[in-house]
Amino acid sequence: MPPAVQAARAAVRMTNGPKRRFFSTVLDESITPIVPQPTSAKPPPPPASGILHEAAKARGPRSTWTKDEISEIYNTPLMELAFKSASLHRRFHDPSAIQMCTLMNIKTGGCSEDCSYCAQSSRYQKSVGLQPTKLSSVDSVLEAARTARDNGSTRFCMGAAWRDMRGRKTSLKNIKAMVGGVRDMGMEVCVTLGMVDEAQAKELAEAGLTAYNHNLDTSREHYPNVITTRSYDERLATLHNVRAAGVNVCSGGILGLGEQPSDHVGLIHTVANLPQHPESFPVNALVPIKGTPLGETAKPVPFPNILRTIATARLCMPKTIIRIAAGRTAMSEEQQAMGFMAGANAIFTGEKMLTTECNGWDEDREMFERWGLGPMRSFERGKLREEAAVEEQSAHRMIEETEGERRVVGGEGGNELGGN
Repeated sequence: MPPAVQAARAAVRMTNGPKRRFFSTVLDESITPIVPQPTSAKPPPPPASGILHEAAKARGPRSTWTKDEISEIYNTPLMELAFKSASLHRRFHDPSAIQMCTLMNIKTGGCSEDCSYCAQSSRYQKSVGLQPTKLSSVDSVLEAARTARDNGSTRFCMGAAWRDMRGRKTSLKNIKAMVGGVRDMGMEVCVTLGMVDEAQAKELAEAGLTAYNHNLDTSREHYPNVITTRSYDERLATLHNVRAAGVNVCSGGILGLGEQPSDHVGLIHTVANLPQHPESFPVNALVPIKGTPLGETAKPVPFPNILRTIATARLCMPKTIIRIAAGRTAMSEEQQAMGFMAGANAIFTGEKMLTTECNGWDEDREMFERWGLGPMRSFERGKLREEAAVEEQSAHRMIEETEGERRVVGGEGGNELGGN
């Protein structure tokens, strides 16, 4: 066969036959390549909303929130929400400092209100089996406060089961003595006594009261399903009276009252639009008590809803102390830590919370040690830490300048007295 024909046939074989690649496998172009098919995996979450970014960059409180804005924040994908709230929290608070508060029931039961979650209502006294008591003595309360202080608590709270303070002059006098005695121990002091008018609030302020607790409990819309003997506006009026007297407002809510997540948004909308944000915002998870209406029907609130409430409250109220209150005994240590990371910076600790169980001091100290946390100092409040650092530097400069002036004056005085 002529060489030219052999070369032509070889060329055809190379063109039509299997091809080889150096250092690879045989390619057979007759096989249809496999094209990856789209999967059913969920698409990545959308980027964080503009209002979330705006809240996370806040340099101070605002009282112009809309429900739609708060709802958008609350319904952000949870990990993104917790990250944003944690970032803001660290700009206003020491993330390792947790306020330790102890709550004492100084007058148990006999309340005329019909709060459907509360064992202290006289309406449920028989079914609950709780016996009313008189107001505790001043000495016994101060002894309990000393025990709390010695165990690391820096805030002592006192609760009395009353609708209001009308006609309770003797009781008010004794409570003022309790307030003064606790303040003399260097502790913050808070009371919750039902509704108070401006005059009563001023008396408590003059005695040294740090804060007055009066929870709104839930949203305005859901409130009538929980309580009928006291209106939402009456609660707001008490907050006004307390604030007008120069006392810090402590007001939060209870989750697990049969509400919807929109009611968590409604609660935060109300407190975040007060003329001044509350000094502290307790987040309670209902502890159902057998014999109360909700004790038989309430369902546990899912922890993600608690965490969303904490994170949303932090983003809407950057300076406020957010307290994990009732229901903490049902949370794992990891859940509590997640709450602290997202912006909670206070707890109730001690022997009891009114009529429900409470985590103890030793237990909380051990938890703090494991997670690198520590007690918050008395009267420490949230503040934009950049501004606080500038103020601290200014204070140090003033001290240095004052000491420098003293040294100069001292030197001149030495000369005049014959130093040379």
